[in-house]
Amino acid sequence: MTQHRIECSVNGEAQSVDVPARRLLSDFLRDDLHLTGTKRGCETGICGACSVLVDGEVVKSCLMLAVQVQGREITTVEGLGQGDELHPLQESFMQCGGLQCGYCTPGFLMTSCAMLKNNPDPTVDEVRHGLNGNLCRCTGYTQIVESILTASEKMRGN
Repeated sequence: MTQHRIECSVNGEAQSVDVPARRLLSDFLRDDLHLTGTKRGCETGICGACSVLVDGEVVKSCLMLAVQVQGREITTVEGLGQGDELHPLQESFMQCGGLQCGYCTPGFLMTSCAMLKNNPDPTVDEVRHGLNGNLCRCTGYTQIVESILTASEKMRGN
């Protein structure tokens, strides 16, 4: 099996790894780098559990090959907080009950992070629209939306 060396940055750390040509980004992150926050869900791009940021944009890592991140910056849920300090989104998901079983939470956090970067003061409808492509079977979305709006206020300093 042909191996390809990819060099990229993951959560601010340089990585240089040989991977098979068909290795999915989700498998690279979980199996090669042991960053298991990125979840394998549907593996068809529908559920969003595998969402990560590539150069600041949301990507479903089950639909992207690892070789496609050559020279790029990847951020996973493990890269959101700073050391022991949680990101405001992580804090808000805990405080507002935006997580139940937690399986979909990493994907929601990464999608929300990109959403708030592009729109720091979203409306409820904008948050709901921005979450299109992420599925949760536990919460009914109300607490997830509340969590994102609360984080938005925290991040704006309100």
